[in-house]
Amino acid sequence: MSASDRETSYVDYVTARREHLRRVAYALCGDWHRADDLLQIALVKLYVAWPRVRRGGSEDAYVRRILVRASIDESRRPWRRERPTDTLPDQPAAAPTGVEDRSALFDALQALPPQQRAAVVLRHWLCLSVAEAAAELRISEGTVKSHTSRGLAALRGALAHSETG
Repeated sequence: MSASDRETSYVDYVTARREHLRRVAYALCGDWHRADDLLQIALVKLYVAWPRVRRGGSEDAYVRRILVRASIDESRRPWRRERPTDTLPDQPAAAPTGVEDRSALFDALQALPPQQRAAVVLRHWLCLSVAEAAAELRISEGTVKSHTSRGLAALRGALAHSETG
């Protein structure tokens, strides 16, 4: 494959799949700016491995795997857990009610631990099988089932609480 063919095939793939991959990144992290960062990380790594990935025909799976891993890595960074503020609120903020605010389901999804969130997104948003999700997360199928089960139970509990509260 010549350099120009490599560039052309890579650009064609990114052009066709960028918005879908950005939405996957957003589902994993819950913030459009962080989703753009995750997608950029994934696309750089994809470019480096493009000839090998292209030959295997597993471009989407490769990028999803990078997105999931990058999301988990970023959530572990100490500065991601910090929320700087000048003043502390006197009372908790009211639940979002505007049209532009996130839905209760999405809020509950973002409250899940990164591995559970990744398992739920891969299984139920991207409709991957247990085996496919296990391969992407590099964990056993039983662990995928466990993370998915716990994640769905937490989502049900959070949604039941939001409906009553």
